[in-house]
Amino acid sequence: MTDDQSSIDPRPKSWIDKIAQVFSDEPTDTNSLLDLLRNAAQDQVLDGQALSMIEGALQVSSMRVKDIMIPRSQVVSVPSNAPSDEIVGIVSQSSHSRLPVLGENVDDVKGILLAKDLLRVTVDSHNEDFDMSQIIRRANFVSEDKRLNVLLKEFRESRQHMAVVIDEYGSMCGIVTIEDVLEQIVGDIEDETDVEDENYIKEFDKQNHIVKALTPVSEFNQYFKTNFKDDEFSTIGGLVLQEFGRIPQRGEKASVGPFQVTVLNADSRQIKLIKVNSNLAESLQK
Repeated sequence: MTDDQSSIDPRPKSWIDKIAQVFSDEPTDTNSLLDLLRNAAQDQVLDGQALSMIEGALQVSSMRVKDIMIPRSQVVSVPSNAPSDEIVGIVSQSSHSRLPVLGENVDDVKGILLAKDLLRVTVDSHNEDFDMSQIIRRANFVSEDKRLNVLLKEFRESRQHMAVVIDEYGSMCGIVTIEDVLEQIVGDIEDETDVEDENYIKEFDKQNHIVKALTPVSEFNQYFKTNFKDDEFSTIGGLVLQEFGRIPQRGEKASVGPFQVTVLNADSRQIKLIKVNSNLAESLQK
């Protein structure tokens, strides 16, 4: 046997060997790392789902709480002075396991009510009423500019699943849960209480809307009083994709007609969710 022959390993390469080969040229930044991973997926070293999760994990570090939080206009809360039957009704209708408890106004957050704690006190037949202050838990407050990877670490360390989001003035601007963060990595998490949301467009605030990429162009036009053509692309996601000329990453922005669009959720194959800012459109109308 020659030296050349002895150096040839006849064993088939394992998936670890294949990944090691992919990374033989060490990436110098996140973008080059993603390029290598996408090439690995094309060579079937990684499957599409694994690639999507890795992309989500990498991009979470560049996203902030305000990118995914539930705005306070959509937050279901419980008044701290409400009677017990009203509180039970709110919790039952919402199907949420955790709700913020409010005092005199929306910025007066007293704590977080867990549905399991409420159930524990209401099943006691001798406890027809209860003191809310005795069962609510301490609220965790986070800045809207906190990075998601930092928040996820704090959730794990504190073993809490919800945080109240505050702005620079200390006012409540929304809530965020550990599920919201994890969905940026693994995709939408649905449970038995979830229902199919038929609304393609939701108002975030006066200037911003959260829009599903699958929103038909005709419905987008009707809502925003625009006249985008749908002969080439039938969804708003297609129009956004045309503007980028490629699959954008989460957090990337582009101008689409009179709007500034921010990609909130996307994987290696498609755009899923965008934020549409109408400031530019309003200035043009003036």
